Amino acid sequence: MTFFRSIICRLLSVALAVSAVATAAAQTEARFGCEATDTTFISELLDRGAAAKPASPEAAVAFYGRSFIGTPYAAHTLEGEPEILTVRVDSLDCTTFVETCMALAYTTMEGRSSWRDFVYNLRRLRYRGGEVDGYPSRLHYICDWAVDNRHRGNFTDATDRFPRYSYVTRTIDFMSRHRDAYPALKDSANYARIRAVESGYSLHRFPYLKTADLNDKEVRRAFRDGDVIALVSNLKDLDVTHMGMVVKDSPTAEPYVLHASQSHGKVEISQQPLADFLRRNRQWIGVRVFRLTN
Repeated sequence: MTFFRSIICRLLSVALAVSAVATAAAQTEARFGCEATDTTFISELLDRGAAAKPASPEAAVAFYGRSFIGTPYAAHTLEGEPEILTVRVDSLDCTTFVETCMALAYTTMEGRSSWRDFVYNLRRLRYRGGEVDGYPSRLHYICDWAVDNRHRGNFTDATDRFPRYSYVTRTIDFMSRHRDAYPALKDSANYARIRAVESGYSLHRFPYLKTADLNDKEVRRAFRDGDVIALVSNLKDLDVTHMGMVVKDSPTAEPYVLHASQSHGKVEISQQPLADFLRRNRQWIGVRVFRLTN
């Protein structure tokens, strides 16, 4: 009897070990453009970031942002089945550019330099609770991305620290209203989970800097090199339609926008200062500002 009990215990131990390995593998799984070259590039980039010794998380974000200048723009790189973490450094859209730079900066500020640490931090930023659990677990809305990451201490919303700011209230349900534009929402379970997320953002109130506020010199000076910015839309069912980061040559210099530009097809620094950049598109009414925590 003791012999059989021992065998059963060993089998259970093996089963638990296999399960643990499978769970760990699921959490480290990632889809690369080209794993061999991408992981090498990320490791080399992290080494350069460490050597630069950024003085703050924002400085680290700005360092990595500038490192991607000229990288081609590509949309929809995260779409694919099944939903797993996608890592692309050969082409970026406005959101993946920001997330990639923030994850690299977070890794550097932790004193780490492995591409695996970067992958872990990218997952932390992109998915609810830092865990991949299907398409709806990705933080599609910037308001949801902000609330979830702020709650976990990954970054702060610095918008209400500026000399001037206002509030806007939105009911966020763009994805369910435009279900046909999202192939993953053909699945009824995905659609139901997205609707559940949206229900938490009915009459959602958040701070922003109006475009007119940027006429104030003190507001412009309050921006830091490497501040992440989300451009607030005037659409009634969506909060943000573009992202980037602020770059400044000095604390008193004019803020410019470093972003993945769809119209110019690459990562670039705007030709106009931030205020003029916002005024060129009537869909944008202002910005939110986020800062990576140390």
